[in-house]
Amino acid sequence: MASDAKAALTRRGIPVDPTLRVLALGTMVNRAGNGALVTTFALYFTREVHLHAAQVGVALSVGALAGLFAQIPAGHLGDVRGPRETLRVLTILSGACTLGLLVTRQLWALILVMALINAAEYGANAVRSGYVARIAVGGQGVRFKAYLRAVTNVAMSLGALLGGIALWINQPWAYLTVLGIDAVTSIITGLMFSRLPHIAPTPPRGVGEPRLAVLRDIPFVVVTLLCGIVAMHFIVMEVGIPLWISQHTDAPTSMVAILLVLNTVVVALFQVRLSLGADDVTHSANAMVSGALWIAIGFVVISLTDGTGRLGAVALLIVGASIHVVGEMITSGGQWGISMGLAPEERQGQYQGFAGVGFGLANVVAPTLITLLCITWGRPGWYVMAGLVLGAAVLLRPASAWALATREKYGAATASG
Repeated sequence: MASDAKAALTRRGIPVDPTLRVLALGTMVNRAGNGALVTTFALYFTREVHLHAAQVGVALSVGALAGLFAQIPAGHLGDVRGPRETLRVLTILSGACTLGLLVTRQLWALILVMALINAAEYGANAVRSGYVARIAVGGQGVRFKAYLRAVTNVAMSLGALLGGIALWINQPWAYLTVLGIDAVTSIITGLMFSRLPHIAPTPPRGVGEPRLAVLRDIPFVVVTLLCGIVAMHFIVMEVGIPLWISQHTDAPTSMVAILLVLNTVVVALFQVRLSLGADDVTHSANAMVSGALWIAIGFVVISLTDGTGRLGAVALLIVGASIHVVGEMITSGGQWGISMGLAPEERQGQYQGFAGVGFGLANVVAPTLITLLCITWGRPGWYVMAGLVLGAAVLLRPASAWALATREKYGAATASG
């Protein structure tokens, strides 16, 4: 693996590192299938299977919880059994479970299938993050993650186009085709991961060493929770913006789609560039503050769209979303640098799995909090959300310094980057 973080990551858009090429191709195939499924899932199960929207929501929530709790044990399994092998199995398993959606007709079955799919998929994501952290050394890990996130955005957009075709056809066979494509792309991706370099499993635990050491690493737990608070900005854009546009502005609801496309394109083009500098924990913590400041400013601009008229609201929404996405990219790189830099080399899987739990908790808490603050309270609520995100990022500086000072106790060997 290339150890020089300043070396060219790509040549004509193609990764120079062969391992990153495999990961990127697998990500493109897998996420394209995911994008098609996300676009059609709710409408298929309400229109064709005739479940109530609330029932579909319950199935999605239970599935998300299953994925949330699967990440740490899956990451640990990748550490002790080998990350490549575990990643391959979990990715294939997620595809096999997705095939179950083709014959699912009742709520209990949908809940079960979604729990299995998400447990495998979230677990695979945790193992993949641990794999990247171990194989991309010398500050390359953040750049690898940034490139893969850019690929994810492109793939999800392509998949959404495919899902849009199925919605336009609006026939059962079209929806079922999308479900089948998503399942097959996951299985193909799992098989592709066989081409990744093998990493030896970690040595057996020492006498008295806990199975899931990350749960006893209090500094890392605190840092992860603070990162989760910062990550609530993702949910603001996914949940808060659509509701805000429809209930508090004169902007057309089509602005929701326009802002989504804007975000996707900008991340695909600039995520790698704006992740530069997050090479170690200290610089990554500083990046979190810088990025959170951009996010807070973006929220303030968006809050001003209430009462500005149609054209004014449209202009301010575009400006606010553009400012926000800069902060999104900077904080993403910072979070990756912190979580990978603080984790012991031999426990990257379980540590990255726990880092994912922070984002999962944000997904659980943020929708209700955002609705109460930004939508019910209105403009002042946006200021509170901006303060929460920025405040958590500021606290990450001393929290990260504390965590760095305890790395010898918890066995991390990569904290200084």
